[in-house]
Amino acid sequence: MTELLPDISERLDHIVSGLPALAPELVLIAAFVVSILTGLFVDRLWRHGSFSVTITGIVISALASGFLMGTPSAEGLLFGMVSTDMFGQYMRILISGVCLLFALFVNTSPDFRTHSKKTADLYSILLATHIGLNLMALATHWLMTFIAIEMVSIGSYLMVGYLAKDSRQTEAAMKYVLFGAVCSAVMLYGMSLLYGFTGNLDYTSAQHIEGLNAMPPLLVTIALLFVFTGIGFKLTFVPFHFWTPDVYQGAPTPVTGFLSTAPKIAGIALLANILCAWPADSLPYRNLQLMLVATAAVTMLWGNLAALRQTDVKRMMAYSSIGHTGFLIMAVLAYSSQDYTALLFYLVVYALMNMGVFMITGYIESRTGAIDVKQYGGLGKTMPLALVCFTLLMISLTGIPPTSGFVAKLLVFTAVFHSWQATGDIGMVLLLIVGALTTVVSLFYYFKIPLHAFLKSAESESEVKPLRHSILWVAVLLTVAVWLLGVFPDLLVG
Repeated sequence: MTELLPDISERLDHIVSGLPALAPELVLIAAFVVSILTGLFVDRLWRHGSFSVTITGIVISALASGFLMGTPSAEGLLFGMVSTDMFGQYMRILISGVCLLFALFVNTSPDFRTHSKKTADLYSILLATHIGLNLMALATHWLMTFIAIEMVSIGSYLMVGYLAKDSRQTEAAMKYVLFGAVCSAVMLYGMSLLYGFTGNLDYTSAQHIEGLNAMPPLLVTIALLFVFTGIGFKLTFVPFHFWTPDVYQGAPTPVTGFLSTAPKIAGIALLANILCAWPADSLPYRNLQLMLVATAAVTMLWGNLAALRQTDVKRMMAYSSIGHTGFLIMAVLAYSSQDYTALLFYLVVYALMNMGVFMITGYIESRTGAIDVKQYGGLGKTMPLALVCFTLLMISLTGIPPTSGFVAKLLVFTAVFHSWQATGDIGMVLLLIVGALTTVVSLFYYFKIPLHAFLKSAESESEVKPLRHSILWVAVLLTVAVWLLGVFPDLLVG
């Protein structure tokens, strides 16, 4: 036992020396503990106690990430499991922004405010999930990747089932848990294969890459397929998307908006870090690139074509989210450690558009009960501000100028085209063709809502309930930001 003391002391010193680089996560841990205590003792006297603690923790965490941008990237944190480079800092701030919007959305949602469970526990779950999202974006080790994904998954399961009060919501929660558990088991088995091949789980290390290069291509492909089952579950790309429409439809609208945005951002950051860490001429990179090209093309086609048939707004946006995952994977394939402009811009714009759309969807549903596209008939006259913003966001999601959605897609297409010129990879040409075709297809379902809201009358008169407009004003600000970034993209690109 005595001979182990120097080793223990050295390991503790290593952990302590890396704590400043993990300041955002430490802030979230502190906020998580305080949120639990606030929910137990303070919320009885002041119902906004947990909400205030959560907002404060998220904002301080984002500020800490901003301050860390001026410091050199910390490599080898937590024994090589985490790395805080500049791209990771951007992801931390973006994830904090989405979590902040989700907290505001929940605070104004009548379903959460009037439910017997209240919202204190949900805010604690959000903070714990936020930690997992950050670690996903920073992970450089398969074990940390698995832990981070499971943190996000468990928090997501709880969010989906938090307000379960009918069979549809209960079914959504159960389907999410069961499918997630299977994907996690398959992913863990794939990681065990990678460890057996290389004797190392640090996917940035030379030993790991050399070990995979020395193995038969078929075995490496199978192992990577197993591992990316878990990542595909969070990203909702084909064929791991089957749970998405039912869960998005059955979950509370704020949770649907969060699930379609935050885990996707963290998963894309993880995917980009893996591709950037592997040399372009290595076996795992070639195999993974081939899988991602096929996945991106099929995901864009399936998501957009399936969305055409949907009449439920949340199911339609679920398939829209699947289609956008294909675009995000396309951006990842053109990503490099020297230039992540297209990927970062698309992620920011996607977060703004998606959260804005779901905020307005939740606002309309709370006031009128409208959940089907046909029920939006005539609402353009009843709620003009909400439906005008909805239309503007739909235009941006389609990718029509002069919106930021157009600029984001243009940057991605340009990056993919340059990648094809540099490498001659025919897969990039395939992605360009599929991306252009599915952009046209998306017009036909995105414009269903403006068509019914402004050009068709209501089938029956629906009661419009009074509701605080605070979340609508947040959605208005997001809409303005989406269009402002379309006219002045240098505000973000620069």
